[in-house]
Amino acid sequence: MKDKKIIVLMGGPSAEAEVSLNTGKAILAALKEKGYNAEGLELDPHHLVEQLRERHCDIVFNAVHGKFGEDGVLQGVLDMIGIPYTGSGVLASAVTMDKVVSKNIFMARGISTPRSKSYLKEDQQRDLVKEIMQEFSLPVVVKSAAQGSSIGVSIVEKQASLQQALVTAFEYSNDVLVEEFIKGRELTVAVWGNSADKTALPIIEIVPHSGTYDYQSKYTKGATEYIVPANLDATVTKSVQELAVRTFTAAGCSGIARVDLMLDKDNIPYVLEVNSVPGMTATSLVPKAAQALGIEFPDLCEKLLAMVNLD
Repeated sequence: MKDKKIIVLMGGPSAEAEVSLNTGKAILAALKEKGYNAEGLELDPHHLVEQLRERHCDIVFNAVHGKFGEDGVLQGVLDMIGIPYTGSGVLASAVTMDKVVSKNIFMARGISTPRSKSYLKEDQQRDLVKEIMQEFSLPVVVKSAAQGSSIGVSIVEKQASLQQALVTAFEYSNDVLVEEFIKGRELTVAVWGNSADKTALPIIEIVPHSGTYDYQSKYTKGATEYIVPANLDATVTKSVQELAVRTFTAAGCSGIARVDLMLDKDNIPYVLEVNSVPGMTATSLVPKAAQALGIEFPDLCEKLLAMVNLD
């Protein structure tokens, strides 16, 4: 693999571009430390193919969060030009990027997930606040269907705040998911592997000092406490990890993905979403889980590279 030219692709037009650049730079430094022939490249969608060919790219290490990087578009382009890449393929990327579609798959596969209802932008002609109040008890979670890093997500505790939460979410996508709020412990589980062999990494419990794991809590050092491994008994740990692997499988993921969950007061886990290109920055969760197994960041990047199918 060290004789291959690896392009670490990052940035792009997404609202998560800044996080993506941080992820890409960290991965690039790790691969160079390991002796790989790696080069960073900021995503320019209109010139990507020619840029990859000019650089004689053999493998793309995908560090593009959000639009293009996580929605299957980049994967489709790379498949067409025959360049292998890290992470999930076209369908799994598209499915996990869309919270409405992934929610439908969770329910179809019997995966525990909060009760929800989706609304299209044109549904705003109706009184959505009234419909939601008839369907759910407050608080509810309002989510843009196609954003990550908690962008376009609101926890609504008062009816007066619901309309603005919908407006904000619709700014980012054509459909919005309204979900029952599960009060409890916030957990995340990284799962890695391919079709024949999948493994859950140690569970992380997320404890934001602000009480809400929003964009600031995610990307500000010291704003959130991460307990790795989470302080759960063996039975609950096994249940949560098995659910994460089932979710990874149902979504068709490969390489590595991160499954976000809530654990209620009765220790019942509920899957919220799957991140097919999880962050890999100094404050990111996957490196913390790997480190709990004694896997340092450069070794983690090398392991993800080794999972790429070169056939």
